[in-house]
Amino acid sequence: MADTKKIVLIEDDKFFKDLLVKKLSEAGFTVASAGDGETGVKLVESEKPDLLLSDILLPGSVDGFESARRIRAMDAFKSLPIVFLSNLGSKDDIDKGKAIGISSFLIKATVTLDEVIAEVKKVLGE
Repeated sequence: MADTKKIVLIEDDKFFKDLLVKKLSEAGFTVASAGDGETGVKLVESEKPDLLLSDILLPGSVDGFESARRIRAMDAFKSLPIVFLSNLGSKDDIDKGKAIGISSFLIKATVTLDEVIAEVKKVLGE
């Protein structure tokens, strides 16, 4: 297998985050996770992941849109694939994500963990 791909996950729901970390790890990814946007941005800077998987509704002042904007503003991460995984799924939210340059938008209520893994692999070109 080639180099292990690294994913930063920003998710505030501890149960869901733990499940996702477990599933992603089992799929062969290295995962670093944060429970809020502010920490997530710092984690992306320090971990330099191959992909960011992020919720949109997050505690604190930095939501998923804002953390994605901050990450996109950094030269090193202008082309980092970002996948939103959220319960928000209105056209406005999806358009807002696309305007930031996210790669994919998954709605938690309609995807299984296996589908999340499949999408991550697709976005990473695996």
